Amino acid sequence: MAEIDAIKNTPDISFIDNKTIDQVQSEMIADYEAFMSQAEGREVVLERTSVHRMILNAAAVHIFQGYQYVDRAGKQNLLKYSYSEFLDNLALFKGITRLPASSAVTTLRFTLSAIQSVAVGIPAGTRASTAEDIYFATDEYIEIPAGTLYVDVSATCTEAAARGNGIPVGSVKTLVDPVPYVQSVSNTTATSGGADTESDISLAERVYRAPSQYSTAGPEDSYLYHAKAYNPAIGDVVATSNHEAGEVNIVFIMADGSTPEQTVIDGLLAYLSDDTIRPMTDVVTVAAPAEVNYTINLTYYINRSDSAQAVTIQSAVETAVSDYIKWQRRIGRDINPSKLTALAIAAGAKRVVMTAPTYAAVAATSVPALQGEAVVNYGGLEDD
Repeated sequence: MAEIDAIKNTPDISFIDNKTIDQVQSEMIADYEAFMSQAEGREVVLERTSVHRMILNAAAVHIFQGYQYVDRAGKQNLLKYSYSEFLDNLALFKGITRLPASSAVTTLRFTLSAIQSVAVGIPAGTRASTAEDIYFATDEYIEIPAGTLYVDVSATCTEAAARGNGIPVGSVKTLVDPVPYVQSVSNTTATSGGADTESDISLAERVYRAPSQYSTAGPEDSYLYHAKAYNPAIGDVVATSNHEAGEVNIVFIMADGSTPEQTVIDGLLAYLSDDTIRPMTDVVTVAAPAEVNYTINLTYYINRSDSAQAVTIQSAVETAVSDYIKWQRRIGRDINPSKLTALAIAAGAKRVVMTAPTYAAVAATSVPALQGEAVVNYGGLEDD
């Protein structure tokens, strides 16, 4: 992302003038020889096997370690180098705290064994789980009205983590807390919105954007900042506007590249529509980006001189294809087969014959989406 690139591309800084351990050792030996030569009135040179030289070298290791602590202490005041608890403290200067882990959400459908003549209550906190023991609990009390067979209710994962994401429709189907007359439960939407504790990269990006939150004019950066602050599971975000109509359109995908579920879209819309965030003149809409489908079909070859590493190279090319798919999943990024070729060559392929994808421009509010499975064929060894 542009913000992370801007942070990484700032000039490198050394608070110890890039001093190395060899320099520290050389300087200590030179000082010792100079002082001893002056004291004894003759030139003193420490041999490589000298006991005093070994003592100075050993001491230089610990002195250099002190230099490293000094360098790290200085760098933790800079966004480019700060990490972990140091970054947490740096972020506080901007009034920002690391986002905690969040829970995935879904919609559960409770179905009766037969239509009842009275309402059947589903208590808040009623749990359902997957075969992998991932639990979801209903968010509120709800009833299946008399004469009705089922009811839908929102539910939240009991574990705040990304682990609760991506569970397909119908997979949360074990009723953990029995309810009279209820025969079955099942999720009607794929689970989404869960996230692990915010990463250093995400936090650094929000710190970089922090000045935008103070604006009341509704600039693009402000909406991007607040969208990221809503949920650490949110990934790429793009904001566009129609100035004459006063409309602001937000499209986003999740951090894992998946398309956001409607529950997450609705939650972000409500968050951005708060009076403390949305300027009075803005009409805000939130949606998933339109998807531009592409396919991957390629054959690659390896130099015969690299035959001893053929298996390793094949694995590396497979990884390169996966990396390309992740790289391509960016809102507004054109479908670029040259990038895939470059990654495959860097992985060790001699040449690549590609029938798909072909280059295609992608609108600023659309996102490339791989259709089907990537077809990657190994064509064999070729002469150099």
